[in-house]
Amino acid sequence: MAPVTYLEKLLDGQLEIDGRRPPTTTLDGWRSYVEEEPLDFQLLPEDAWKSLTGRERSRYDEARETYHSELIVVETQIVSNVVKQGRLLVRINKREQSARRGLIVNGPWATGKSTAIKQLGLTHEYLVRSRFPDEDRIPVVYVTAPPKGSSKKLATMLAHFLGLPSLGPRANETDIAVTVCDVLNAAKTDLVIIDEIHNMNLTTTGGEDMSDSLKYLTENLAATFVYAGINVESEGLFTGVRGQQIMARCVMERTAKIPYGTEWRATVKTMESALRLHHHEPESLLRQAKYLHQRTGGLISSLSHLIRASAITAVDDGSEQITRELMNTVKVDRYSEAATKAEEAG
Repeated sequence: MAPVTYLEKLLDGQLEIDGRRPPTTTLDGWRSYVEEEPLDFQLLPEDAWKSLTGRERSRYDEARETYHSELIVVETQIVSNVVKQGRLLVRINKREQSARRGLIVNGPWATGKSTAIKQLGLTHEYLVRSRFPDEDRIPVVYVTAPPKGSSKKLATMLAHFLGLPSLGPRANETDIAVTVCDVLNAAKTDLVIIDEIHNMNLTTTGGEDMSDSLKYLTENLAATFVYAGINVESEGLFTGVRGQQIMARCVMERTAKIPYGTEWRATVKTMESALRLHHHEPESLLRQAKYLHQRTGGLISSLSHLIRASAITAVDDGSEQITRELMNTVKVDRYSEAATKAEEAG
C-alpha cells in the first residue's frame, strides 16, 4: 500500500493547520522556531484540484493561506552580511576574557534588521547542534530590550527567556543578573541577541542603568552580544562615556532600503517562485518589479507584506493569480503609501 501523503492527511483533516507560533523571546518559543520545518506546499494537479469537495477545498485553501502568510526568508545582501559578521565575531571572541566585540545592526524601520539577526541566530544554533548533538546547550538567547528599560527589566527579560522561577519580590537586578549569568554559562551560551536596542536611551537614568547592566553581562558571560535597533546613532545609544564605550566595543552593520536594480529584481523573483497559486503566470511579478519598488519604497518588509497579502487574497477570491489590479487593492504600511503618493505627486 502506498504511504499516505501530506496532502492526503491534510484533506482528511489529520493535520493541524492553525499555524500560530509561541514567541521567540522564550526558550521554548525559540527552540520551536529553530526546529520547525520550513513550510512547503506542492500544488495539486489541475484536475485533482478541481475535483476537491467543499470541505477538502476549504482545508486545502486554508493550508495555502497559512503557507503564504509565512512564505520564505530571502537571503538579501543585508542578511548575508549580518550572518557573516556575527559568525566571525563569535569565533574572534571564543577565548577572549574581557572586552568582547559585539555587533550592532542599525538602520531605518522595516529594512530587515530582525530578520537578519534571527537568521544569524538560526545559523549559529544549527552549527552548534551539529557539532554537539548530545549536549543540552542553549547556544542562542533572543530577547527584546524593554521599553523605557532599566537594568532590572533587562535582567528580568533574560530570566523570562530561560523560564527561571521568580527570585522573589526582594530580588534586585544584581541577584537576577548573577543567576542569569550562572545559568547561561553552564548552558554554554555563546550568542545573545537583543532586538529593539533603540529602547535604551543613554540620555535617561533608566538607559544609563541598562547600559551598565549590559556591560556587566558582557563581562560575565562568555558570549557575543548582537544588538539591533532603529537609527541608533540618533536615538541616544552613543551618548556620553557609556555610549563611547559601546562604540569602542562594537562593529556595525547597516540596513537600508533596497535600491531598484539587480538585487531588488532577484528578491522579487525569489518571492514569486515560492507562490502556490493555480493560475499565476510565471515571472509576471518580476515584470512588475518597478511597480513593486514604487509601492513599497524599496522596503523588504513592505514587499513581503504586499506579496503575501496579495497571494492570500488571490486564494480567497478564487482568482489564483496576482495581478497589478489585485495589488492595487492591497494596502501596505502607511509609510510606504505616503512615499508612493509623494513620488506620484513629484
